[in-house]
Amino acid sequence: MEHPRRGARGGPRIALVDELAEVLRERIYSGRYPSGARLPQEGLAAELGVSRTPLREALRALEQEGLVTVDPGQGARVVSGDVGTLLQAYELRAVVDGLAARLAAQAVPGPSRCRELRHVIATQRAALDPWSPRTYTTANVDFHEQILHLSGNGFVIAQAPVLRMTAQVFAPVALIEPAHAVRAIGEHEAIAGAIEAGDAPGAERLARAHIQTTIDQLRATHGGVASAGADRPVS
Repeated sequence: MEHPRRGARGGPRIALVDELAEVLRERIYSGRYPSGARLPQEGLAAELGVSRTPLREALRALEQEGLVTVDPGQGARVVSGDVGTLLQAYELRAVVDGLAARLAAQAVPGPSRCRELRHVIATQRAALDPWSPRTYTTANVDFHEQILHLSGNGFVIAQAPVLRMTAQVFAPVALIEPAHAVRAIGEHEAIAGAIEAGDAPGAERLARAHIQTTIDQLRATHGGVASAGADRPVS
């Protein structure tokens, strides 16, 4: 049985709420709780050995991150993987990813940090043959998270849950094809090159275009109509 980490007996309630949120967050990220899955509070509270009050607060925290929806009449669920929700999240990512890339380029990261970006891209390429969607998806999230952190802006870094929601939470219900991955990897290389060169405008333009390509493909494929579990690329 998986339990949240416990601090000293009688520790602050906020610590328990944070730990519960982390347990649930990682289960969502790992796909244990897939898109649209119900999260029964009574069963979870019993499994994790906690009362429903801190669990309810943890679910509310995940709702604020966009990972969970909480309806007083129907309980909590992992956010739906419908195309409408995904488009909204990607529209935010186009702005955030562009800003993160610009700030990262302005900061002129050291060679070792740029090598980390290149290493992640190499991992993505290795996932192409033989094709491993899970390895590709993990490396894809790593690439974008590294850029968020290279931005050095705490508000930008705080958008990581939106990144994981689009690129990781929805990945198990999306058919990620190698052709889409090849396109994305090439764009990642261009973004990394602009950051390495300290080309802030270029890095922002490339990062925004990278996400916009996915938005355009989603709209072209689905015509803006929600369709859970449909074929869609993940950037």
